[in-house]
Amino acid sequence: MCVHGVAISAMAQIKQMAWGTVARWLQLAATYAERFNNRMLKGFLIHELQADEIRTFIGSKKRVIWVLTTLEVWSRLWVSVVVGPRNFRHIKRVILSTLQRGIIQHRFLFTTDGFEMYEWAAKRLLVGVCIFGQVIKKRRENRVAQVDRRLLLGTNAELEETLFHSEDSSTLDTSFIERHNLTIRQGSAYLGRRTPCHARRTEFLVGHMALLTTYYNFVRPHMALKFGKTLRTPALQAGLAKKRFSFREVFTNQPAFFLFVLVVLAARHCRFELQIVSVRLWESGQDSTTLA
Repeated sequence: MCVHGVAISAMAQIKQMAWGTVARWLQLAATYAERFNNRMLKGFLIHELQADEIRTFIGSKKRVIWVLTTLEVWSRLWVSVVVGPRNFRHIKRVILSTLQRGIIQHRFLFTTDGFEMYEWAAKRLLVGVCIFGQVIKKRRENRVAQVDRRLLLGTNAELEETLFHSEDSSTLDTSFIERHNLTIRQGSAYLGRRTPCHARRTEFLVGHMALLTTYYNFVRPHMALKFGKTLRTPALQAGLAKKRFSFREVFTNQPAFFLFVLVVLAARHCRFELQIVSVRLWESGQDSTTLA
């Protein structure tokens, strides 16, 4: 339920459980999801990349924090997410994380909004690797009045050739990552607008983003990846999985899970043996009392 925008308080009421119990289970699930992402979310081809940010706050509205995301457009794969201030260090971190996870076989198209830190990072990290452009939207009365597109890395001829071979984009745009941001907001109670369910601590938001990333990439079928009657997940489209996963398979696909099960079974076995020993000692004591 937490990946469908349901808050912890609502889940506790529905399941008739304590709020702290639900929160602890979600933290444990987030830990497993992060390990699963680190192991499975790598080795895909980067064809076209878009990056954007989501503004939210932690604790109070004065503590503004940003969720930085990157999306591989061809497969709709949610590649990286970084939670923190909107500065060069975190922009660099999310870009480097994307490059480390993916495979670059040719110059890919990289599009962002007009935030200047993206331009600095691209000119320092992505020269000769991508064709980079920005889409700057000017608003008037809460409506988009003008859209400016700037090509910052690469030539117009290279851009036209890349767009010609693209299956999704016909011009520089950020529509896919913006739609992806809406999906993230709808799936997270922490990121809902005008909601009292915001995160109290940063680690709660980070853990929930890891869980939501696993659900989006490996569990949830994407409506844009429909081929006939078949709906694929982004991981299937990117070649990272051979089937659609369930949360049960995600959580049981970890070595730590089996170690935890073995520890529980061993503890139960030891407890059972201790009970047998105590019963035998009690019976022997009863026998000695009877003889006396």
